Amino acid sequence: MIKAAIVKQAGIPPVLGQFPAPIESADKVIVNVSAAALSKLSKFRSLGMHYSSETNFPLVAGADGVGTLADGSRVYFALPAAPYGSFAEQTIVEKNMIIHLPKEIDEITAAAITNPAMSSWAALVYRAHFQSGQTVLINGATSESGSLAIQIAKHLGAKKIIATGRNHTKLQSIGADEFVAFDMNTDNGKNAFEKALEPAFADGVDVVLDYLWGDSAFAILSAAAKAGGSRPTRFVSIGTASGQESINMPSSLLRASTIELVGSGGRSVSQLNMLSSAQSVLDLASKGKIHIATTTFSLEDIEIAWNAPLTPRPVIMIK
Repeated sequence: MIKAAIVKQAGIPPVLGQFPAPIESADKVIVNVSAAALSKLSKFRSLGMHYSSETNFPLVAGADGVGTLADGSRVYFALPAAPYGSFAEQTIVEKNMIIHLPKEIDEITAAAITNPAMSSWAALVYRAHFQSGQTVLINGATSESGSLAIQIAKHLGAKKIIATGRNHTKLQSIGADEFVAFDMNTDNGKNAFEKALEPAFADGVDVVLDYLWGDSAFAILSAAAKAGGSRPTRFVSIGTASGQESINMPSSLLRASTIELVGSGGRSVSQLNMLSSAQSVLDLASKGKIHIATTTFSLEDIEIAWNAPLTPRPVIMIK
């Protein structure tokens, strides 16, 4: 048996307990887990609330992490084989879902930064086909994923980065070239946000990375459509942190504009490209070129960690 954070039924947070140890097979390898971060993906996937979730319970929580193989080599791993997860002393992972860690990176940073950073890397490189010298707008830039997207866009050669989000004070401190704060709670706030975006789209925005969806995304799409011109804007939907799964978008908004609307995630980006994205961001982090703030918890404190803020990134230390 192994010590693990166990989800006993859908929608119910994990509790510490004993779980049968995994057994190695021809195409899967056992990882002795060192650390695993709590992210929205790990929470939602573990609770059965994500499109990639397993539906059979009980299961071990956690979507990715870092650890060691039998030979002592350090690895990052993603999507353990059900019913195993990353919040446990051991897990089992398909061999093609493992990346060896650069020697310069510590396990806490590797566990914390890989998932949120590779979301923007995959979106920019594989879905937006981003080119150096382009302008990027990041909606939801004050989140960990959004602030990492700013760092990665800079690394990839963005000419200008525009950050949008709710927190005016934080927007000023995350390194974007321009920022626009919004309040989506009133019609006046929505209209003001759309109006404030018009100069940016008049100058040209090549890529929008959207972590929020909902009303703020619609305001961005409307501003892009009204700007007109022949310069296309590729809008990449990455997440729904606003909590709004749908927006009422007239088809004329797309027909009368050069907006290209795409998504980026586990089914629109291949596993090979996702792992390539993970390798790229781990290499950047190992050289100190991207950063993330973390806070650590023991596995025994999983229930406290589960309810902790996601900024700074909570990391569960297993060993």
